[in-house]
Amino acid sequence: MFDLKAPAVAGIIGAAMAFGGAAEAQTRVTLKSASATSSYYVMMVQLGEMILERSGGAILPTVEESQGSVQNVAEAGRRTGAFLFTTPPNLIDDALAGNAPFERGNYEAIRTLFPMPFITVHLVVRADSGINTVSDLAGKSFIAGGTGTFCQRQVAAIFETLGVADRVTSPEMELSGAPAALRNNQVDGYATCSAHPTPQLQELSATLPIRILSFDEAERDAIIAANPGAGKVTVAAGTYGGIDADIETMAVPVGAYATNMDDATALAIVSAFWDSREAMAETNPWWAGVTPDLVPQLGAPLHEGVAAFYAERGVSMQ
Repeated sequence: MFDLKAPAVAGIIGAAMAFGGAAEAQTRVTLKSASATSSYYVMMVQLGEMILERSGGAILPTVEESQGSVQNVAEAGRRTGAFLFTTPPNLIDDALAGNAPFERGNYEAIRTLFPMPFITVHLVVRADSGINTVSDLAGKSFIAGGTGTFCQRQVAAIFETLGVADRVTSPEMELSGAPAALRNNQVDGYATCSAHPTPQLQELSATLPIRILSFDEAERDAIIAANPGAGKVTVAAGTYGGIDADIETMAVPVGAYATNMDDATALAIVSAFWDSREAMAETNPWWAGVTPDLVPQLGAPLHEGVAAFYAERGVSMQ
């Protein structure tokens, strides 16, 4: 258990007192993660409610919808005002290196707050499609995630690694339109990348028989060799309606990061998060897998306001 009661409790109490004394000058924080149909948007709403309650209204969170992690990182480089956003750490690496589409922006100011549930790759097809493996996608039409999103980039890299990239047609389409396109046989499948269970797929599987493709062990090993940040994950049978076998797929770490956030706000949010994580997991189980040992995977420097908090609990970015 991550002990919140020692030894930095004085700092946490001090931050809380500072907020209590400055209630008239409320701190506004924008929270941004993903589209409204994704599990990460649900997480942001839950985090916003928790932050508002735990700060006694001293921190006023606003949850904004997003096209995904690429947009979040791009905005982090140019937004003003306190900003909390989610992304896989490799996109921050790309931003710091000035890789497309992050050629402009102050990405050096991005700071780590806490880990988020991992992104799970879902490759979705109709149950009656005859598609049972990734190789079966050759010659098919498959939406590899929303246009310009991390998911699209990740799935394209997976297809390249597995040798099917040149044999799959990938129409440009926003992810919000993918379920209807699949239902109407306009495409053979689509990818969605979000923590599981994904609300969009739970809704879809309740009305349309679907299959979520598994990778075999050789495929998963090849994906990890090409992207060491990825890991193997099993989605349990029964997670989605009509799917009675485990789904062997891939996952990628995700973090919550901040820009333009003062030390007291960062400490108040981080301490409230760890204090509330178990309670949040009772409502949404994906929080149960978030542990402090994931912090070093997040890459960006710890926020100056929380470095001592983590250090006193044996957590560092080393």
